[in-house]
Amino acid sequence: MLLSQVFPENLIGSIKDGVVKNWLETILPGVISFFWDVVLALVTVYVGVRVIRLLRKWFRRFMERHELEEGLKQFLDQVVKYLLYIVLIVLVLNLFGITTTSIAAAVASLGVTAGLALQGSLSNFAGGVLILILHPFRVGDYIIEDTNKNEGQVLEISVFYTKLRTVDNKIIVIPNGALANNSLTNATKSDKRQLDLIVPISYDADIRQAKAILERLVEQEDRRLADEEIKVFVSQLNNSSVDLGLRFWVPTEDYWNVRWKMLEDIKLAFDEAGIAIPFQQMDVTIKQ
Repeated sequence: MLLSQVFPENLIGSIKDGVVKNWLETILPGVISFFWDVVLALVTVYVGVRVIRLLRKWFRRFMERHELEEGLKQFLDQVVKYLLYIVLIVLVLNLFGITTTSIAAAVASLGVTAGLALQGSLSNFAGGVLILILHPFRVGDYIIEDTNKNEGQVLEISVFYTKLRTVDNKIIVIPNGALANNSLTNATKSDKRQLDLIVPISYDADIRQAKAILERLVEQEDRRLADEEIKVFVSQLNNSSVDLGLRFWVPTEDYWNVRWKMLEDIKLAFDEAGIAIPFQQMDVTIKQ
């Protein structure tokens, strides 16, 4: 059944006119206002991001002129970035009528829940501050995290995490809190390292001859620190070998190359001198 058959046409027309008028007077202005706020917010975000990039670029140049330590520069740059983006987010929310008072009230209403959620982040931030103050390591150092045995060269110390690059070019991300609250080994803190080797020989071998060979190999190594003492000694008498200890000092950057070369030279020299290096073996007896 058509509406015109129930209501007069003039009544239907007046209802339509009233609905359109109400939409134009109440709903349309709100839609236009919201659309304008969205456009203004997008413009604000676009301009804000570009301004933040310029400010960070200027701030990095400022730190470079003052020759700040690399890790401190990275940390402060991250802090400035987060603060500027927080300001930008607050400005955008204000465009939609959400004031800082409302945001603070919302955070306060979360109470303990928000505190627990942020506990880990705050711990990592505090850990980053401690790392920069106490300097257990710096960008470029090679560290070993003793708890989980993660190790690598420090690439970046950011607000919440520290990035390491392993020798096979993998990236490890470790929370600053874990590094600040647990033990770690800094392999490159000093400019020199002691190279410590244990070389087993058989009980039939001549100990004096083996020690002389080890001393000669170390003296022939150009990268050793000549002003440091060379130590060759009997470290332990094992069940199947006499363990000789060898210690000398090398520059930190040459540690691994010297170690690898020394192990190879020892094996070749012992083979030439007929000195056996014991190894595990199994004797099998077959009964008839």
